[in-house]
Amino acid sequence: MSTQPYKFEGWLGYDASAAEGNMKWGEFEPKRWEETDIDIKITHCGICGSDLHTLRSGWGPTDYPCCVGHEIVGFAVRVGSQVQGIKVGDRLGVGAQSDSCQGRKGDCKACASGNENYCSKWHTATYNSRHFNGDKSYGGYALYNRVPAHFAIKIPDQIPSAEAAPMLCGGVTTYAPLKFHGAGPGKRVGIIGLGGLGHFGVMWAKALGADKVVVVSRTSAKKEDAFKMGATDFIATDEEADWDKKHASSLDLIVCTVSSTHMPMMRYLNLLGMDGTFVQVGAPDDGLPNLQALGFIFKRLKLTGSLIGSPRDIREMFELAVEKNVRPWIQEVPMKDANKAIVDMEAGKARYRYTLVNEGAQKASL
Repeated sequence: MSTQPYKFEGWLGYDASAAEGNMKWGEFEPKRWEETDIDIKITHCGICGSDLHTLRSGWGPTDYPCCVGHEIVGFAVRVGSQVQGIKVGDRLGVGAQSDSCQGRKGDCKACASGNENYCSKWHTATYNSRHFNGDKSYGGYALYNRVPAHFAIKIPDQIPSAEAAPMLCGGVTTYAPLKFHGAGPGKRVGIIGLGGLGHFGVMWAKALGADKVVVVSRTSAKKEDAFKMGATDFIATDEEADWDKKHASSLDLIVCTVSSTHMPMMRYLNLLGMDGTFVQVGAPDDGLPNLQALGFIFKRLKLTGSLIGSPRDIREMFELAVEKNVRPWIQEVPMKDANKAIVDMEAGKARYRYTLVNEGAQKASL
């Protein structure tokens, strides 16, 4: 296994039952070392819905054994000779992507323009994927992570590690589309679903200066939380008759974080005014509901999607978080309790993100 004085060990899923809390602790082989790489001693790792989709092979067959976790925070313990701007001891974060064709001969248009998250040649997810050299990627429910330095982001001193972790995927997944589609002064923004992604969406929309931030949820159970996060209005679809008609054309931009094939998508679209934009970031295992063309035609609506964020997006997001004091709502859980935490996550118990903590993995122990 690893020739380093530390072992790459973590929680491994061996089949779809892993998503039911049946991950097993074990050793794994990281990607072969390259001088553009960094080894990170993991102190924190957020739990993302993507982890559950992958563990149960919800988005397609998973390459088991699989160590999930792509909201990784820790300290550099080994830095390649070709890495610039990062040294041993630096606090770093790794999000949902850990490699692409960026910087290589003939890199794609997306990578060349700083949009590595849309790499068309070699998009490597932080787990359950393959690096540019062909080696398998393993995630952050673990003690250590090896990553190409380009995808390791320095974390501002003002942001605690436990809070920075869920920003690396959940945070940037909502920040990126809000920023790209112009959420800010003059815009009326809707966030569908107030979960791990949605709670970030509310806070980013507020931080970006949107005139109106509306949460759309099935019930009013989280209404008080929504207003504390910065929402200006709340729509409870199971409790308000004809909610889509009452609030018709009241929004300019919607970010939908819901992952359900059965969501009332055409009714959601009715909330948009002329030239409104609907951005889907939740990815249901069984696909989206059927859509009807007239819902788009009569208002010239746009339906689009958004995939995580680039290293540049993550840095910008951190800057905004510091400037506007954006603080995610998290619950810290010991890494040893990861199996219970993913079951609780699936049951909707998180308020609003879980961060796994490697107890004792502090900078002083490097």
